[in-house]
Amino acid sequence: MTPPKAVPRIRTAAPEDLPALPAIEAAADGVLIKELGNRALPAPELTAPVEPLFILVAGTPPVGFARVDALGGQAHLEQLSVQPDSGRRGIGRSLVEAALDAGRGRGYSWMTLCTFAAVPFNAPFYASCGFEEFARPGPALAALRIHEAQLGLDDLGPRIVMRIRL
Repeated sequence: MTPPKAVPRIRTAAPEDLPALPAIEAAADGVLIKELGNRALPAPELTAPVEPLFILVAGTPPVGFARVDALGGQAHLEQLSVQPDSGRRGIGRSLVEAALDAGRGRGYSWMTLCTFAAVPFNAPFYASCGFEEFARPGPALAALRIHEAQLGLDDLGPRIVMRIRL
């Protein structure tokens, strides 16, 4: 039996990494789409351009990434994606841990996220990382949830807001 591959080094994304990220997200979304019963995800739309607070990548070239935005005065894990053929090796968890450390290092008190409640590699995974469901989001998170619902994400399954103290 071959030993599992080591988790690639987590690092801040370099400009040359950015073109690879949409393909990683699309591949990871393919797994999510299967989990949601082959119902397509809506195309991402932002009402206003959002500049990420930071983006972390795993590996060179990247096989996964975490994008964190500033939202409502806190760090917000906007996207976590890992190439499916690199999944189940601890890369997602390593990216989350690195994102928490980076948020903490930037002086944020909380990190939030929005996710599907019942998808095993969504809310249950984040709960295993220490995130807890947060039923009373502030105005910025509430507005994001309204926007997600308008995009049709809530039609695919129950969504929740989660947070963790940094």
